[in-house]
Amino acid sequence: MESLTIKVINQVGLHARPAASFVKKAQSFASQILIENVSKRSEKVNAKSFVKILSIAVDHDNDIRITADGDDAVQAIQGLKELVDANFGE
Repeated sequence: MESLTIKVINQVGLHARPAASFVKKAQSFASQILIENVSKRSEKVNAKSFVKILSIAVDHDNDIRITADGDDAVQAIQGLKELVDANFGE
């Protein structure tokens, strides 16, 4: 199991378009991937579910924790970190 906490720098947080990008990237990995909003002490939710990601209300400057478990967990964490760090390609 791999885990990483990072800050969301996107001005709208993890809503609508950024959330859709995040889900698409998460779905490209076989590992089970969970995400939680550390700043708001949310529950861990399935990172492959658009609705679940919206439910944890990640805003600008919130810290999120991504946890992955599976054969490609390291790659999943790294890929999602790169997406967040690149501001979701915006």
